[in-house]
Amino acid sequence: MSFEVLELAGNAAIDNKKTRIMPRHIQLAIRNDEELSKLLEDVTIANGGVTPNINSMLLPKTIESSTSMSFVVDDDA
Repeated sequence: MSFEVLELAGNAAIDNKKTRIMPRHIQLAIRNDEELSKLLEDVTIANGGVTPNINSMLLPKTIESSTSMSFVVDDDA
């Protein structure tokens, strides 16, 4: 189990362009893995921070593209 956590934490460190595994990388590794997250759901990792999450209601709404809109041109004017 420790190998799995360290492997995932190492991958997280590489993704963040770091050469050392820090508590933040262990936190990200555990919370992004479904089985480890379930096993360690009650564990608090000091200096691990929180997993990044933005509520979908706070994201900007997509705007329809102008190509899908149709314009009517009146040639009689």
